[in-house]
Amino acid sequence: LGSVVAYFTSAKFLLYLGHALSTWGDRMWHFAVSVFLVELYGNSLLLTAVYGLVVAGSVLLLGAIIGDWVDKNSRLKVAQTSLVVQNASVILCGIILMIVFLFKTQLLTLYHGWLLTMCYILVITIANIANLASTATAITIQRDWIVVVAGEDRSKLADMNATIRRIDQLTNILAPMAVGQIMTFGSPMIGCGFISGWNLMSMCVEYLLLWKVYQKTPTLALKAAKVEESELKQLNVKKESDMRPAEGVQLIVEKDVTGFEPQEEKEVSCVSRIAEPFITFRDGWVAYYNQPVFLAGMGLAFLYMTVLGFDCITTGYAYTQGLSGSVLSLLMGASAVTGIMGTVAFTWLRRKCGLVRTGLISGIAQFACLVLCAISVFMPGSPLDLTVSPFADISARLFESEPLPTIASPEDKPEMVFATGMPNLLNGSITPANSDPEMSPEPVPLISVSLLFAGVIAARVGLWSFDLTVTQLLQENVVESERGIINGVQNSMNYLLDLLHFIMVILAPNPEAFGLLVLISVSFVAMGHIMYFRFAQKSLGKQLFVCCTPDPKAVSDSSPGNTSTV
Repeated sequence: LGSVVAYFTSAKFLLYLGHALSTWGDRMWHFAVSVFLVELYGNSLLLTAVYGLVVAGSVLLLGAIIGDWVDKNSRLKVAQTSLVVQNASVILCGIILMIVFLFKTQLLTLYHGWLLTMCYILVITIANIANLASTATAITIQRDWIVVVAGEDRSKLADMNATIRRIDQLTNILAPMAVGQIMTFGSPMIGCGFISGWNLMSMCVEYLLLWKVYQKTPTLALKAAKVEESELKQLNVKKESDMRPAEGVQLIVEKDVTGFEPQEEKEVSCVSRIAEPFITFRDGWVAYYNQPVFLAGMGLAFLYMTVLGFDCITTGYAYTQGLSGSVLSLLMGASAVTGIMGTVAFTWLRRKCGLVRTGLISGIAQFACLVLCAISVFMPGSPLDLTVSPFADISARLFESEPLPTIASPEDKPEMVFATGMPNLLNGSITPANSDPEMSPEPVPLISVSLLFAGVIAARVGLWSFDLTVTQLLQENVVESERGIINGVQNSMNYLLDLLHFIMVILAPNPEAFGLLVLISVSFVAMGHIMYFRFAQKSLGKQLFVCCTPDPKAVSDSSPGNTSTV
């Protein structure tokens, strides 16, 4: 009993609990805000698309600056500030959306609808601030706090990383289901109120949990001093040198960042202040490039350039191929199960073969499963036809002078049918675009779409194992004083490739071109794993394919340049 109580009061468990609460609120909000924006703007995807573009662009541009802010401030201050800003922004957004839902008819008539437009702009801006604060929280907790709590025990770090990912997998499925039920059986306004109330309660509990974890882990109060710019450049130049990054962390004298002795403040010119964010942006990307784990990070980022996931794009394609909503929900549940299996596989493989080789095995497993997706493109039932113009539906709309969706009043309930044939997720319609309800369409063979989803679901095992591998490589091999900025740039790279994948879909939105997008996605996954293979080759040299059970007391094989047998 004593050991059980000790576990539930340990810093590790409290960190898990805080992450679960944070992720639950985060997933509910990300799901709900997209639906709210579609509902508000006449069942059009315009506001949702703008929101997605703003979020991706903001993290892409500000990722390094957010990471630098994380590095320069004490851990508790960073965690508490980002927590309060994130939750306060969501609460404020929820209140504004409730007001809009209540008084939408009146807002439409005021100032020719400009006041309503300003509300939309305000909601997207505040929601973007919430996402940036969420990014800061993820960097400081998942990339820094967890490393300190785990201490020198890398096996414990691997187990904690895997547990965090399992929490992510479960909340990804359960949180949208919960808020979706509330919005379905209640109303969007009730959904807004529930999310605002949840975030208010969650913020107070998480704040307390952070303080408890900070108290139980005294080393969190110690933070490596920020390396001066000249020293940072010298450190980065040693990318190929004999000094291992793990040793580089120990070389830095730890001191309490809250206890810096006051120094004489140098007068900074206005031009220097303006230029500082740009210099930070440049230095962050240069430092990221010079990291020994640069190729591993790039390999992970390339996996974001794919349509082979359970996002709105793949879901919409599945509807056009005749899969029902209930079947899709089962497939999403299966993907969550295989994702959790991936976290279990990661911990087992790491113990047996070491960290770097785990990434290799995971990459091969993921790519082998995605070969099924590539084969599905050429199987019966595949709509692949590159002779069909991607913008045929849009051209037809323009030439036939059909009005585009506009801001709808609450009484209007227009059908939402996308040019890509995506379903109306709000009213349950699964009729493909341009289909005639009077004509009974021939059933589409399900061989192609079945192979596609079999490959996507099976690949989740390798995907999440690979993701955890790269995450731990970054945790172990990035100097402590650079953890924030390097992980900020990594987030920027991930968003950049994710943004490119949406642009790719915009250029080829019709189902007939989806097969081409699948082949491009598989190619980018292959390129990502080739980059990782090159990193592993540099790290382990001739020992690359020697897989043996490492001695727990031995040095981990995750340090590039360490070619000793482990």
